[in-house]
Amino acid sequence: MQTSFLELLVGYDVSPKVEPLKLQLLKWVGNKQRFAPEIISYFPSTFNAYFEPFLGSGGVLGVLAPQKAVGSDNFAPLIDIWKTLKDNPSLLKSWYEKRYLQLISGEKKIEYEKIKASYNNKPNGADLVFLSRSCYGGVVRFRTDGYMSTPCGIHVPITPESFSKRVDIWNERVQGTTFLNADYAVAMAQAKEGDVIYCDPPYQDSQTILYGAQSFSLKHLFEIIAECKKRGVYVALSIDGTKKSGKKNIDLGIPKGLFEREVFVHVGRSMLKRFQMEGDSLENEVVKDRLLLTY
Repeated sequence: MQTSFLELLVGYDVSPKVEPLKLQLLKWVGNKQRFAPEIISYFPSTFNAYFEPFLGSGGVLGVLAPQKAVGSDNFAPLIDIWKTLKDNPSLLKSWYEKRYLQLISGEKKIEYEKIKASYNNKPNGADLVFLSRSCYGGVVRFRTDGYMSTPCGIHVPITPESFSKRVDIWNERVQGTTFLNADYAVAMAQAKEGDVIYCDPPYQDSQTILYGAQSFSLKHLFEIIAECKKRGVYVALSIDGTKKSGKKNIDLGIPKGLFEREVFVHVGRSMLKRFQMEGDSLENEVVKDRLLLTY
């Protein structure tokens, strides 16, 4: 009888002491890569499988580099990128190089808009991987109908050689991960006792521009987390904490008794706010994320 991938996830223990990973593969709103070592330090000292059901740019997954994991997202083009990274890294490199050469072959903004139009005509990972690194501020912004609306960035995208180096590094770090195009509730339902789930959903105060964020329900996520806790699954949730250098505290309606511990992770100045303010001073926009733990 064939063994399922979930059965293979049993028995993985990890001491979550990790080193920072500087090179990002994708640019994405809310990327946690810089702060992943601190987040991981709050994980249990040993656990079985690792789940990241709001994968995005995979900042925590990439730093942790787990032996057995499930990375999932309901955004199909994004998962297409991750699957290609793992299974066919040369193809991922060629996707980026083709569009990079297109961009520099003509007028930058015109060529960028052609690539964006190609994506919006038929959403796909090949266009998205380049757009994420070439759009304005690295903020991939979507309308409610899924249309990507971010204009061309003022920066020069990294070269294909630089991107290729990142692909090689990340390819090694995701070999233990199975990637799924799935809703968070479906993915989290597969976690078993002793597994760890790290949730990094759209934030309530500022991230409604993310794909699918407009219909996201934090209340429903709390319900799913409660079910996981009952099964003995460890859940860590990054969500809104404080903004404007601590002057604004975000009220989330957190159910009493769901989480056993709350800590705050200093995440610096908001990339999204930088995009919205178009370079204005961010001295009063320092953000601390709330990290909620069910254990």
